[in-house]
Amino acid sequence: IMSKNGINGEEYPSEIHEYLLAYEKSLGPVDEMLKTMMSVSRSELLQKLDPLEQAKLDLVSAYSLNSLFWIYLVTQGVNPKEHPVKQELERIRNCMNRVKEITDKKKAPRLDKGAATRFLKHALSEPSNEENSSPQAKRKQIPSKK
Repeated sequence: IMSKNGINGEEYPSEIHEYLLAYEKSLGPVDEMLKTMMSVSRSELLQKLDPLEQAKLDLVSAYSLNSLFWIYLVTQGVNPKEHPVKQELERIRNCMNRVKEITDKKKAPRLDKGAATRFLKHALSEPSNEENSSPQAKRKQIPSKK
């Protein structure tokens, strides 16, 4: 698409040539990812995912589309910081943070209440007769003579 003279034959300042090359190169992976995502129907994809993964997919899709719209606004000379798309991106980011919190809670270690109860009972219980009859226990019970 791009030649040294310009994009599709259009002239542009030489200072931005490297930036445009990098931009064009970065579009390739995005295009491939979009083709991959579009090759599978949404309903088929959602059937394979649990509800949390579905939410993640929806949020990433919404964030990506709104980010692309942000870029479009910039190319049209509109300040996206003064456009409602900014609030939408913030809303989506908040939802992403909530999903992350839920995911982190699922990964957090859980207390085995039964094991904790047994541990506490054993730690707080009085020593049994067997423990008192051991040689170590007898040494502890006999007061030493000074």
